[in-house]
Amino acid sequence: MEHIDKAIAEADSFEKRLDSYEEILGHVKETMEKIGGKNAMIEIANNNNIKLMKELNKVISQLDLPHIHQQALDEPDLKTVGGRKAAIAAAQSLQQAMNSDIDPTLLRLEAVQDQRKRFEKWKAKFSGIVSRFMNNLFIHLGNEMGDNTTMSTELVLPNHLSVHRELTPYTELMHWAKAMDRKTYDGLTRVYTTSLSKIYERDIRNFFSLAKLQISEKLRTSREDLDTSASSKKSAISAAPYGTLGVNRDQWGPGVENADRERFDSVLEKVLAELEPVALQEQMFCINFFQMDVISPTSKNTQTTLEVLEKSTDSVSLLTSPTSAGGGGDASGFPQKKIDRQINEEVRKLMIALFGCLEPELVSFIQSFERIDSFYSLYVLVRLTQHVMSAQDTHSFLSMTFASALVQVKRNFDRFMQQQLLSIKEAKVPKRSKCGILPYVENFEYFAQTSEGIFRKSDRRTDMEKWYLQLVNSIFESISVHAQEHPKTPSQVVRMENYHHMYSLLAQLKVPGLDAMKKEAKMRYTDALKVYVIQYFGRPLEKLNLFFEGVQQKVAQGVKETEISYQMVFSKQELRKVISQYPAREVKKGLENLYKKVEKHLCEEENLLQVVWHAMQEEFIAQYNFLEERIQKCYAGAMITLEFNIQDILNFFSDIARSH
Repeated sequence: MEHIDKAIAEADSFEKRLDSYEEILGHVKETMEKIGGKNAMIEIANNNNIKLMKELNKVISQLDLPHIHQQALDEPDLKTVGGRKAAIAAAQSLQQAMNSDIDPTLLRLEAVQDQRKRFEKWKAKFSGIVSRFMNNLFIHLGNEMGDNTTMSTELVLPNHLSVHRELTPYTELMHWAKAMDRKTYDGLTRVYTTSLSKIYERDIRNFFSLAKLQISEKLRTSREDLDTSASSKKSAISAAPYGTLGVNRDQWGPGVENADRERFDSVLEKVLAELEPVALQEQMFCINFFQMDVISPTSKNTQTTLEVLEKSTDSVSLLTSPTSAGGGGDASGFPQKKIDRQINEEVRKLMIALFGCLEPELVSFIQSFERIDSFYSLYVLVRLTQHVMSAQDTHSFLSMTFASALVQVKRNFDRFMQQQLLSIKEAKVPKRSKCGILPYVENFEYFAQTSEGIFRKSDRRTDMEKWYLQLVNSIFESISVHAQEHPKTPSQVVRMENYHHMYSLLAQLKVPGLDAMKKEAKMRYTDALKVYVIQYFGRPLEKLNLFFEGVQQKVAQGVKETEISYQMVFSKQELRKVISQYPAREVKKGLENLYKKVEKHLCEEENLLQVVWHAMQEEFIAQYNFLEERIQKCYAGAMITLEFNIQDILNFFSDIARSH
């Protein structure tokens, strides 16, 4: 038992020792856990310190502006190549610093904002220097070109590539100003357009004055001032415009010859060709120099990321057109068409400021000659259309200017055609003894031949053909109306002669769109000829015709043709009596009187007398054959014939025609 008690005591002692060890180990565990937690916190703190150091180094490196750049910004030398290069590098470094990619939370750091303020001061000072320098340079170049007023006798529009070459080295400074000081950029743009627009206005006015002079000094029929004088207005009231269809030519106002029109066309082509390179060169220079193919990412004066503001759509990345070399960014929120439209609009506004007088001068140049001769509008329509259609950049300022002028020219062309239509409807029938060819029919030949010479190979031919149809339709309708109004000439003669004239002209012109009108003219002429022949030739053997009409009635009542001669009224003796009233001599005399009457009706110009006479001969032969046929059927074997035969008829008509 004693040993057991000792063993129990030893066990208790051992257990206590184990408990003390366990307690010690528990303390060690707690200590180790505390040490482990402290180590983790130390590691986190170290990592945070490393990250903070990196971020601060990044901020410092991004916001650090080297001393050499600071000097270049404070005292830039923009006149020398080296100084300009240093200034541009400093300005770009400043722009890059002011648009650093810094976490928005760090922007609130006082040091960052202090640096931003220093940047703003450098920017403001440098921008002011650039503004004054470029402002003076623009004015100087404008004055320098303004002093060089050498008048040339050649029709050449001066270009200003020398100015572009002078300004090209400063292109990057203007790009910088657009991003960093929009007010300065806008102000410089205004100074440039003001200085250059005066030069372009002078050049363009002189250019168009010389173009007018080259045409007007050689005009054979008009030496008047092209800008309309009181005398030209007077003559416009008293005389119809040259080429008016519905008026006799002797009532036309002064016109021009084809050589003058061709000279105008040649000078107009030269004018348009000279305008194109000058305007396109200036536009390309302005797009590059003023960075107009880049949309400003913000409406604020300065493009910077250092302001403590919430992100907005104003702070999106720079948007550029596909043609811009630099930039980039997310343009997904801006459809390309919208971007292009905005760019084109800004370019157009700038070019209008530079070339504000171009369109008015072009329109004035065109209208000054249209007042002399409306046919000039046809030449302008063709030429201007060629230049609009061949333009490589349809959105360029010049293309838009030409297109705008073309709209006005097309209106003038349509107005001229409307006046021609109206003149046809208001035309007066000639008061001469023979009506002859109506004014609008006679004048249409000149009008059509002139128009064909202009439009033959033009893209605007369809416009002319549409008016051809309207004019020819109006002519056809007016011929029918005016044919009734002449006091002496029969209406069918007026129709016949004028429709024949139109048919001959349309056949000569060979305009595909007028083939149907040519056929209609021939049909109307043929119908009028038939009606005239029937009406005025009548039946020279009237009593014989009446005799056989009675025979026909009896036959219709049932009397046989072979038994007609047994009727007292239609006996052989009665027939011989009637035939005896038409001896060959009297028939020929009647035909001579008829020829004289026809001769009085027809005009010499259209030369239709022999045509009508031949038609009357055919009509007489037809009537003769009818009578001979009735005699042979109803009085066969009676040996009854007319006192003349077909050969005699042919001789009658031939002799009468020759004798006159």
